[in-house]
Amino acid sequence: MSIHLACHSTLTGAQREQLLTLDVLPEQKAFCGDIHGALYTLLDRPNPNIRGFALLHDAVPVAFLLLKRPPFLPPWADEDAATLHALQVDARLQGRGYGRACLQALPAVARQAWPQVNQLMLSVDQGNSAAHGLYLSEGWVDTGTAYRGRVGYERRLALTLPA
Repeated sequence: MSIHLACHSTLTGAQREQLLTLDVLPEQKAFCGDIHGALYTLLDRPNPNIRGFALLHDAVPVAFLLLKRPPFLPPWADEDAATLHALQVDARLQGRGYGRACLQALPAVARQAWPQVNQLMLSVDQGNSAAHGLYLSEGWVDTGTAYRGRVGYERRLALTLPA
């Protein structure tokens, strides 16, 4: 069994087609969007400061996420950060540790993509206790900052990358 986070640009045509079948639960779409919106962000105007990554399990995409750097950072992010967006685990496969696997692989792929990045940042809806707990269990630190997001109040979390 092989699980790894692969850059979208390295996916085969078949893997890109499989990625299009990734779906999240309806109640999650308000927070992470859907795969079509995430891929539109990635592919509409390709830019080296927006990268997509698919979590592959035995070469099959089971999750997807976006990373962004300046000038695409949201206003709440620090300039030396890359921000995590649109983390999506296929609804049919949730509860199997794929979200955790994405978070565990993320520091290495972020550092490889952008060596100058010192931290990862994300925002999570204050009411999304499952996601908030997962991030904290993987070493992310709640900065104590809450702000009004598009769905409700969101918490800002950060993860310092090893040198």
